[in-house]
Amino acid sequence: MASLTVSIECAAEDLPPAQTTRVFGQEIRFFDLGSGPPLVLLHGLGQSAEGDWGTVLLPLSKGHRVLALDQLGFGGSAKPIMDYRIQTWVDFLGEFLRQRHIEHFGLAGESLGGWIAAQYAIQALSQQAAGPAFALPKPDRLILCDAGGHRWHPSPGPSIPLDTSSLEGCRNLLSAIFYDPARHSDAAVRAFFAKALARGDGYTIHSVFTNPAIAGEFVEGKLGAITIPTLVIWGDHDQVVPIADGRDFAAKIPGARLVVIPMAGHATEIEQPEAFLAAVATFLAPLGDEAAPPR
Repeated sequence: MASLTVSIECAAEDLPPAQTTRVFGQEIRFFDLGSGPPLVLLHGLGQSAEGDWGTVLLPLSKGHRVLALDQLGFGGSAKPIMDYRIQTWVDFLGEFLRQRHIEHFGLAGESLGGWIAAQYAIQALSQQAAGPAFALPKPDRLILCDAGGHRWHPSPGPSIPLDTSSLEGCRNLLSAIFYDPARHSDAAVRAFFAKALARGDGYTIHSVFTNPAIAGEFVEGKLGAITIPTLVIWGDHDQVVPIADGRDFAAKIPGARLVVIPMAGHATEIEQPEAFLAAVATFLAPLGDEAAPPR
């Protein structure tokens, strides 16, 4: 499955302590920063809120109320032994937002988080839910960053093995994720291997790659249902999810805009945060002019 990967944990020493809440009885760790129109951030496979978004959380919170959660099975959130699928995370996000009375929000997802964000938007805008009590709050804006959700293309590029069980596997993975060689140096490989061992999310990752239900959750055939303003951001050297996927997102989502960021791999918000923030600021500018709802 080419559309998923793990990205490196980045320093986030300046962030305030995360909060916790219970969603469907499971502990979910999250950040709630700033004030203004809500912006919800979804991280990628094997990551956490600060791991994927740590370099941009505080800048984004200067004009928005930013909610970034460790999704179920990852980071500091609960990791129940179950068959994880995209719908699992869509359902958890919906309940998390309902609990906080979040409506009229921007939704951004990176890698696996982008797949979840796209599927969430499709269901919310189409009013698909398990029942009236589970109606999904509707996003106003959507940002897909190096997003998963497509099936393998016949020749998308080299297969990137998701192997964090050895130093060699970690080096290969980091080399695929990042354009900058410094991010897969010996020191970076050591740090990444140690964090991979400590994360404790191996079962979640294994479940995603082996659950047959995932095969029915690809989104490329359903993108026309996304009728809200959408920004697609892609690294020009993404070796994990091919740029063809980004172009397909932009072509099939009505009115979507594609921004390709130079000298970036699969984690543009980490490698090129200034370019990422500039693209997002331009896209969210009208949203930022609206009155913020009360907390």
